[in-house]
Amino acid sequence: MSKLLYKELSETVLGGVFKVHNHLGPGLLESAYEGALVIEFRNQGLVVERQVVFPLYYSGELAGAYVADMVVEGKLILELKSVKELTGTMEAQLINYLRLSKVPVGYLVNFRNERVEWKRRVVSFSQD
Repeated sequence: MSKLLYKELSETVLGGVFKVHNHLGPGLLESAYEGALVIEFRNQGLVVERQVVFPLYYSGELAGAYVADMVVEGKLILELKSVKELTGTMEAQLINYLRLSKVPVGYLVNFRNERVEWKRRVVSFSQD
């Protein structure tokens, strides 16, 4: 059995997600949950960045950029949603962020419903 990457940090982050959802309730805008999570994580002593830009290069030139909602401790990306249900397109968005950023672990989190819905994704990178 393999060891869960960033197990303790993941538990802390998910605990913060549930705490924020329990306090604010379901159905607010994503930005409300993002702001509350930043406060929660910083109160726990975590380093958190929001709206982190990851550039996309093609043939050595900047072709565009992707913006992840949050990066925690430089190890986890959180992509926040407040939607009826999560979709494969949203999961693909998270995977793109992981690949571009070289951050290995990401969580797609949906706050809209009575219960928080979340999905964990891990991308491994070769040691070239």
